[in-house]
Amino acid sequence: MSLRVSDLTVPGRCLVMGILNVTEDSFSDGGRYLDVDKALEHARGLVAAGADMIDVGGESTRPGATRVDAEVERQRVVPVIRALAREGIVTSVDTMRAATAEAAAGAGVCMINDVSGGLADERMLPVMAQADIPVCLMHWKAVRFGDAAGQAQHEGGVVADVRATLNRLVERAVNAGVDTGNIVLDPGLGFAKSAEDNWALLGALPEFIAGEFPLLVGASRKRFLTAVRAERGLSATPVDADPATAAVTAISAQLGAWGVRVHEVGVSRDAVDVAAKWRAAALDEIAQSEGEDGR
Repeated sequence: MSLRVSDLTVPGRCLVMGILNVTEDSFSDGGRYLDVDKALEHARGLVAAGADMIDVGGESTRPGATRVDAEVERQRVVPVIRALAREGIVTSVDTMRAATAEAAAGAGVCMINDVSGGLADERMLPVMAQADIPVCLMHWKAVRFGDAAGQAQHEGGVVADVRATLNRLVERAVNAGVDTGNIVLDPGLGFAKSAEDNWALLGALPEFIAGEFPLLVGASRKRFLTAVRAERGLSATPVDADPATAAVTAISAQLGAWGVRVHEVGVSRDAVDVAAKWRAAALDEIAQSEGEDGR
């Protein structure tokens, strides 16, 4: 199966990627969907709520997480991906391991989402090239991949550092044979970044979106969003951040992001649809004004 990012792009609006963690210890929903049947049921629910793609992951990257055995990861994600593919549901695999990505591609996955940007496994980029399907390369300045704890130093400021690093990740991928039409980028919100770093990156979204490659935004339930509620003395669990996540979704979609990766699909899909209608109306108004000026 050969695919391009354009094959997954949703005409007229931002893509909504629903998160399916087939893990024991993810920060938001670890342990809930380890059983294949429960995972499939949840995935179907995400699609019914408006997800365009299901991102299936078998290893948590939360702060303090311990890496799982490679075979355990494959056993968690591949049966789910295969079953969803049979139902015609578009999937991506959230993995840093080439062997898992390779197995997922054989099971019918449509995208490889590597939070290490292809750095954690030297075989990943060749596997991506061979699979010939879309890939997402994320920024993560990690001392060791697998644990998102801590904050990295970003030379020249986080925006400049993320921009430069993503450019290098793209260069490595293309040199390994990955088609440029198959590359999506992710600035890596919440990965070795402070709250100030995350807000700075969101502030620079127009710059990233205006770049050569489509942009995926993954802010869902991140600590810098729960902190918004905590500042007001309100409950600040990951689930409590869903409204704030939807706000990020709406703004990202309005700015032209290719996709958003979220846990709670329904409210973010509503936000995406509102942004799409808003953008369309704004473009119509611009076109009408230009037409009147040309008379």
